[in-house]
Amino acid sequence: MKHHRNLSLTWTLAALALFWAAPAAAHPHIWVDTGIEVIFDAEGRATALRIRWDYDEFYSLLLIEERGLDADHDGTASDAERAALQGFDMQWMEDFAGDTYAASGERPLTLSAPEGWTADYRDGRLTSSHLRRIDPPVTLDHPLRIEVYDPGYYSSYSIAYDPTFTPALPAGCRFDLQRPDPATVDRQLLDLLSRYSPDQDVEADFPAIGREFAEALVLTCG
Repeated sequence: MKHHRNLSLTWTLAALALFWAAPAAAHPHIWVDTGIEVIFDAEGRATALRIRWDYDEFYSLLLIEERGLDADHDGTASDAERAALQGFDMQWMEDFAGDTYAASGERPLTLSAPEGWTADYRDGRLTSSHLRRIDPPVTLDHPLRIEVYDPGYYSSYSIAYDPTFTPALPAGCRFDLQRPDPATVDRQLLDLLSRYSPDQDVEADFPAIGREFAEALVLTCG
């Protein structure tokens, strides 16, 4: 995720060291379990998405230590620490698309800036959620596709939770979770990494292949 890239020099150096020991370890650096809630209005139009991110334990620990939180090392935030965490991952750069993309059929949809965010730290993992409005709301006369991925593949997103629908998925609609074939995308990544030499700047030159690893929620009606 672009807004985190400079937070830990230690982690970056460690990842680059792993790259030369095992090329496939160069990317990603962060793993995020993702949840998606689709919100509908009274007319059955999709009006917003609530996105949940649960960060991997190592990355969570880095951010917690950088912020001087969890002094008792119990893996859980106190009320004061929880308050200090609010919005920790919401300071997005202007060109950051939020690693969430939506389309109605082939037509890309516009998602608002994040709002209504939450954050917590429990069981050794940072978690957050945020709301993104679909502008304008969209009917489901075409499949609604919601993809989660980082174009630069710095972060790896996995839809780890069953999607939820508020107030409910409209009658006659169904959902599917689509995931790439791991063997195929791993071969693609290994092929790309094999073209690098030790004197290249892996981070600066790494191709935007993240969409090849995208997981998607697809809603189809009728």
